[in-house]
Amino acid sequence: MTTDTSVDPNSLSSGRVSLARPPIRIVLADDSYLARVALTHLFEGVPAMLIVGECSDGEAVATVLDEQQADVLITDIRMPPSGHDEGIRLAARLRETHPALGVIVLSTYAEVAYALRLFEHGSDSRGYLLKDRIRDRQQIIDAVFTVADGGSVTDPTVVDELISSQMANTRSRLDELTPRELETLALVAEGRSNADIAEQLVLTKHAIEKHVNAIFAKLDLGDPDHVSRRVKAALLYLADRGTRPPTTAT
Repeated sequence: MTTDTSVDPNSLSSGRVSLARPPIRIVLADDSYLARVALTHLFEGVPAMLIVGECSDGEAVATVLDEQQADVLITDIRMPPSGHDEGIRLAARLRETHPALGVIVLSTYAEVAYALRLFEHGSDSRGYLLKDRIRDRQQIIDAVFTVADGGSVTDPTVVDELISSQMANTRSRLDELTPRELETLALVAEGRSNADIAEQLVLTKHAIEKHVNAIFAKLDLGDPDHVSRRVKAALLYLADRGTRPPTTAT
């Protein structure tokens, strides 16, 4: 398969990049030298982005991030020292030590459990993509823009796995939600807290808690852990968003 290494200049300037915005500073973390070379080549010629550092293990990442004043980290999911889920653990630690940093985790396989753990404490500034996406240069570039700006990216294959394995009747369950519950769920999917949602919708926090609990019950997520249910509900909404028309709460 031939990789398209060209970049549409319109896609880099349509609201995502301004002349006044400095390049997004990116650090790569992967124990595979070839993977780091491939990613470095991917960003060559993109003026809005700059590779400023590389790491081959999770222990060196924090130091390189600080030295290079990075904005985004792109990390493999499996690296030394653990060799298993180091990328997910690293993203969790960085949530505390580098809260403004965007993190994109690359995985060889669509691991739903890993994706849920990545978004466990908020989906803002986080992305989970399959390594195959490296073949689509524009998709990786768009993902970097998104997480750098505080948004989230979830690989469609991961969402498909979640839907097929746990929520075969998701659409019918989402149809059971009231307009206000759908509006609340949309804000949950943005990584908002109950307090933030209450302020946005001009409701009490208690009212939002009732809406969220009703959403969990109607979607029948089956997980007693509140955070996991919140993440699953958000992913289901994001998967369905493209086919559902906008709703207005009454």
